[in-house]
Amino acid sequence: MAAYITIPKLGQVTTEATLVEWKAKEGDWVEKGSVVLKIETEKIEWDIEAEASGFLHILVEEDSKAPVGRVVGLIAETKEELETLKKEPPRQIFTTVGEAEKMPAEVSGAEPKPREHIRISPVARKTAEEHMIDITKIVGTGPGGRIVMEDIEKALATKEKAEVPSEVYQGKRVKASIPLKGMRRVIAEHMHRSLAESAQVTTMGEIDMTELINLRKGLLAREDVIGTRITYTDIFVFIVAKVLKEKPMVNSSLLGNEIKIWEDINIGVAVALEEGLIVPVIKNADQKSIVEISKSVRTLTEKARKGKLLPDDVTGGTFTITNLGAAGAGWRFETAIINQPEVAILGTGGIADRAVVRDGQIVIRPIMTYSLTYDHRVIDGALAVQFMTRVIELLETPGLVLP
Repeated sequence: MAAYITIPKLGQVTTEATLVEWKAKEGDWVEKGSVVLKIETEKIEWDIEAEASGFLHILVEEDSKAPVGRVVGLIAETKEELETLKKEPPRQIFTTVGEAEKMPAEVSGAEPKPREHIRISPVARKTAEEHMIDITKIVGTGPGGRIVMEDIEKALATKEKAEVPSEVYQGKRVKASIPLKGMRRVIAEHMHRSLAESAQVTTMGEIDMTELINLRKGLLAREDVIGTRITYTDIFVFIVAKVLKEKPMVNSSLLGNEIKIWEDINIGVAVALEEGLIVPVIKNADQKSIVEISKSVRTLTEKARKGKLLPDDVTGGTFTITNLGAAGAGWRFETAIINQPEVAILGTGGIADRAVVRDGQIVIRPIMTYSLTYDHRVIDGALAVQFMTRVIELLETPGLVLP
């Protein structure tokens, strides 16, 4: 009996997932425990492993969405079983595991009904139209003779080879074309939607990090006793959580015609990955010690870089911090885009020695830049200034809140 490949429940908030990439082709042999499918939900990519060894039969194509529990593929034990599955009607695509097991036995051997139109996946049809490929001349290799994206790609490669040696766009030769898909596409959609939905304003400035640097040196000296290596990001999360408790309007969201002020203070920390940016969330940061925050940040960052984050790890945020200084970005300002549906995001730059005036004298101080982007529909300029004034006060005199 064929084994099922389904969309798993990856957290309380997961309802559906996008099929990003099948790691094997239709009919390929796959080993039990090997990765056969990569899916994505809430910017989280997740590998689906084969529960049995056998021949892969794909039911749902790449770039399609499928709800949790949906059967998206099968693994046949033998070549004969695979051929039988290929002849089954495509209704299997609409079933969950439970529904599939209740399907009438006679359906299994049923021949497909005569086709009145060309069967082709939506993404394959769209690509064919964009490149003016005649689909009537293509033989589909998908279930029931359905034309899939791989068929269009082969036809496109043949067409391009026959036409021109390289793609030219507006007089420029194209070196490579990278599909906007997976995490990159989700980021693009989120960023565009954020700018379209909210009135974003950015305030910028500098912070004298002299005292904080000294305090952190003391914490590093006690690393063995503390049990963790405290980073600047950890300290930023700790201090911002305190200020959000004092300025609750900054810890809110505009949902419909209501401003929801959140009781929970959940701070997202942007983590740069090769594929893009992801924001794991430190839940109830205001209730955690600096050590607990440090351990939480470290755990979530490691999970992010190993591709082990769950949707619950990146949802529920009420405020975001993006520390560009951690990436060695140096002295700079940048207008960070709000992570919807939050109303503010704090960007911090690198720490660099700069000439400043203190008590009428020009002196050298380690200075860090910052930029606070806020939604002007909810936060006025005065509140933004009050919020940052308090954050700066605690960063420049961290002994007020840290040991």
